[in-house]
Amino acid sequence: MGLELYLDLLSQPCRAVYIFAKKNGIPFELRTVEVLKGQHNSDDFAQVNPLRKVPALKDGDFTLAESVAILLYLSRKYEAPDHWYPQDLEACARVDEYLAWQHTALRSSCSLVMWHKMMLPVFLGERVPPETLASTLAELDRCVQLLEVKFLKDDFLAGPCISVADLVAITELMHPVSAGYHVFKTRPKLAAWRQRVEVAVGEDLFQEAHEVVMKAKDLPPVDTDMKDKLKPVVQILL
Repeated sequence: MGLELYLDLLSQPCRAVYIFAKKNGIPFELRTVEVLKGQHNSDDFAQVNPLRKVPALKDGDFTLAESVAILLYLSRKYEAPDHWYPQDLEACARVDEYLAWQHTALRSSCSLVMWHKMMLPVFLGERVPPETLASTLAELDRCVQLLEVKFLKDDFLAGPCISVADLVAITELMHPVSAGYHVFKTRPKLAAWRQRVEVAVGEDLFQEAHEVVMKAKDLPPVDTDMKDKLKPVVQILL
């Protein structure tokens, strides 16, 4: 069996892995795992990733979890062009710096905006207090400001060429966009960067990877059984 990627394209890091593999011509079998249907909690999936999270990779007998680890594994194994994850010490460190920062900054704020603005009220029928949403949007604005000032000093986040840092960032920022919060509208510098990323990736591939999340607003409300299963998640998010 060749390379298998277990993905749900509703997930930001899954989209980053999908775009990277497709753009670099890496052959893989797509194994779709629908998180909103609880498929990540199945015993079969736990054999691939005991953490029960997507993305996950299976390459023969080798399995791997965590999106950043997967991106770097694919980059090294398939000898992707150097700009994706540079060998130069300082250029590589810049990519690593962003990847380390984003986990508890842009990642969490983008996810919360999507949940507070769309998933909780539309998908789960849960009221989100206005002050909660306002706080979430303010935190996203703070993180995006840091992204522009600290990381976006060149055409791309870690230098003049696109890297895995840009894939991780753009897929995160499309989360609030899918919920109707147009984070790029009032930020011309960020919008210009988005355009450069789309061109570098290829607009068709970019749209393909984001088709699922951009249609998330049309998802039907969950049934009572699934809503009960998601109660712990709702309590954390609110």
